Amino acid sequence: MNTPRPPTSYSALSREYDADFEVDPQYRASLPDLQNGPSSLIVGANVLIQHVGISNFRLPIRYQTRDGGDISLETSVTGTVSLEADRKGINMSRIMRSFYAHAEKKFSMDVLETALDDYKDDLDSMDARIQMRLSYPMRVDSLRSGLSGWQYYDIAQELIEHDGARRRIMHLDYVYSSTCPCSLELSEHARESRGRLATPHSQRSVARLSVLMEGEDRLWFEDMIELCRRAVPTETQVMVKREDEQAFAELNAANPIFVEDAVRSFAEQLIEEPRVSDFRVIASHQESLHSHDAVSMLVNGPTFAQDSLDPTSFASLQHRG
Repeated sequence: MNTPRPPTSYSALSREYDADFEVDPQYRASLPDLQNGPSSLIVGANVLIQHVGISNFRLPIRYQTRDGGDISLETSVTGTVSLEADRKGINMSRIMRSFYAHAEKKFSMDVLETALDDYKDDLDSMDARIQMRLSYPMRVDSLRSGLSGWQYYDIAQELIEHDGARRRIMHLDYVYSSTCPCSLELSEHARESRGRLATPHSQRSVARLSVLMEGEDRLWFEDMIELCRRAVPTETQVMVKREDEQAFAELNAANPIFVEDAVRSFAEQLIEEPRVSDFRVIASHQESLHSHDAVSMLVNGPTFAQDSLDPTSFASLQHRG
């Protein structure tokens, strides 16, 4: 039979917040730091971690525009480093401090470069990666009415250092309308053979282009957006009057497209772009006919090659209204 232990006696500790307390170097040095503790504190397998860091750390970043201007945009940062098997952890606040040290003085790609240098050195890591996600605005004209409005593009920039080599990657989501070629032909057949009014089905569709950037010449966001428009001109519209709606119907009829056609059309433009080497195109046509989506993925080069599909690869291709 276990004998109950007497209650532990606690010291009489103050419950008031000490707003006047100031930290001196000696006190700071006395603070425990478990993340930089000995390997004996490691929990679980003593193995290398490829990615450890922070995600969705937000702050304003300055971006250069192709016309020579600049714009400050809210940016979501993901920063990770590799962690060797015998190290307990990292001080994640160093990643954020690296960004704050440079964000107000430099443009986006320079911020990436200097922040990666800083926190790779600070954290004594072999490999490091930074990704910045943003929504980039561009003024877009309507098709016929003369109106214009702001179109927003989900873009991410990545800087990756692995085995001493650096790679620059851009991801861009492009939202367009896809008219089914089969449905278009069947609709025309019903009109011609039976005098029946029929309409082809179309749907809002999303493609995500991921490209490895090469060379000294900058690949601007505007360049990638224009590349997408050349490949698939049926981009969804911002400002629409009746004449624009009619024009969009005509534009879709002139450019019917299966999901297979879409990824090949994007690939054709990317192959011709000298500032791009490896790339991946993922597309999702979110069908109005079916209860499921039509999807496709096309990969060129080893950077984005994959045998296994991330379960969210296609599910993440959703346009946020």
